[in-house]
Amino acid sequence: MKVSIPTENGVLAAEYSKQAAPEQQYKGHPIISFPIHITAVPAGTQTLAFAFYDHDAIPVSGFTWIHWIAANLPAETTTIPANASQTGVVPMVQGNNSTAGGVTGETDLKITQHYVGPYPPNQDHEYTFTLYALDTTLPLAPGYWLNGFYKASAGHILATAETTVIGKK
Repeated sequence: MKVSIPTENGVLAAEYSKQAAPEQQYKGHPIISFPIHITAVPAGTQTLAFAFYDHDAIPVSGFTWIHWIAANLPAETTTIPANASQTGVVPMVQGNNSTAGGVTGETDLKITQHYVGPYPPNQDHEYTFTLYALDTTLPLAPGYWLNGFYKASAGHILATAETTVIGKK
């Protein structure tokens, strides 16, 4: 299985990160999700899931920052177009990102349960996108947490694919 995100020399395009124009942001957050291309999904896959996160946030926030998680995408999905997080053009169950909960105090679901783009405060960060091929539909509701995904997907992951992009300070 393979996954790719369009970049320019490994850097995520500005419209998907903190350099996004004001009209591409909501409450100061970049919310236009990037396009994703998927190939070679293994036979027996029932659904797809993914996580987009930032390990470079640990020195700043104390933990890996989750920017976007989603599960139960159709197995035949080969393209997730830009802004799919907000438009719902591809069926998926979106979970909480790191703006949810007590860390930021944010409660707006348009932010907490959708894509929120890279916003590195201290230096360029590397962001990891992990795609999962699953042999089942997971019993997850909107707003699930990443640890809930890990528990629900245990024993059901057929394959993973990963790519890394740079988010500019």
